Amino acid sequence: MSAAKFIAHTDVPAWLAELAASMRVIAPVTEGGNVLYREFDSATNGVELNRKPTESAKHVLFPRSEALFTFRKEPVPFAPDSLDPATEEDSPAPRMTLTQPEAPKPTVVFGMLCCDAGGVTTFDPVYGGRYQDPYYLQKREATVLIAKACNEPLKTCFCTWVGSDPANKRDADILATDFGNGLYLEALTERAERVLGSKLLQDAPANAEAKAEALHAAAREAIGEVPSLEGIDNTLTTLFDERDFWWSHSAPCLACGICTNLCPTCHCFTITDEKASGAGVRLRSWDTCMAALYTLEASGHNPRGQKAARLRNRVGHKFSYFLKNNNGRISCQGCGRCIKSCPSSVDIRRIVLDAMKKGCAVKEAANG
Repeated sequence: MSAAKFIAHTDVPAWLAELAASMRVIAPVTEGGNVLYREFDSATNGVELNRKPTESAKHVLFPRSEALFTFRKEPVPFAPDSLDPATEEDSPAPRMTLTQPEAPKPTVVFGMLCCDAGGVTTFDPVYGGRYQDPYYLQKREATVLIAKACNEPLKTCFCTWVGSDPANKRDADILATDFGNGLYLEALTERAERVLGSKLLQDAPANAEAKAEALHAAAREAIGEVPSLEGIDNTLTTLFDERDFWWSHSAPCLACGICTNLCPTCHCFTITDEKASGAGVRLRSWDTCMAALYTLEASGHNPRGQKAARLRNRVGHKFSYFLKNNNGRISCQGCGRCIKSCPSSVDIRRIVLDAMKKGCAVKEAANG
């Protein structure tokens, strides 16, 4: 892998413009008061690295709505004798033409949060494990992830609770640390080679690694004490039927779905066919388990018709079901967006901590 590099902040736009000549470059930009991941345009976009992106970057690899294929029913020429039963078997059958989308362009996601990079590797076992999803895997192979370490975590950040880090080196291809005057770039995977060939990149100074580690340590300390979540998966299983617990925590919820839409690890989807005049498209679009329609059955029965059941499923999936199916990894990156943007202040940290306390009380009562 390449040696560590350094680039001055003033040279970042030129570097991204170089990359944009041959790749699709996605970077955080200010838009309507929010910080969103958008395709880089050197003429109009200024990259925003000082504010935390409002959304996650998951839509780069898992679009909000993507065409899986288009289809068209080819018309069959009408022949008068085709109505004759004796010749029916010889009449041409309707033919359906399917067209797959073009292969994804080489892409680099610049300045993504470390928790967003962790969201990508949470997707990997879902769409690249037992069941292979070619749409996701093609984008994954074509994409380089440049994550930026958090020097100043927000009060809603809790990545260290869930096994991640404000300077997460496990999930990105390159880790960028902001030194104030520029970015220190550490190559973490072979994919990094695709974007580190620019002459604008200098070799990192001798003391850069120590300086970066000091910034990373300060960020970890700023997040604060890390509570033990050992056994949270079994605890949530124990609390599955504790109706009062889930009703009390779901009471403020408005079921707006903003938590799942901003979450870097939520990956539920629905598939619809849109058709007109013999042609159409099959779409895969984001869906959310926090919506009542998500589990509504054709019979009219809904096994999760209440908010309490839906919140229980969301928390249970992230801290229990996914953990048990993926070698102890929690399906939450601690980005805190669901806390920061919730209009009714539902805090998943409080739910998890209360679950740990409640679980202990339930076990003690069961043991007499």
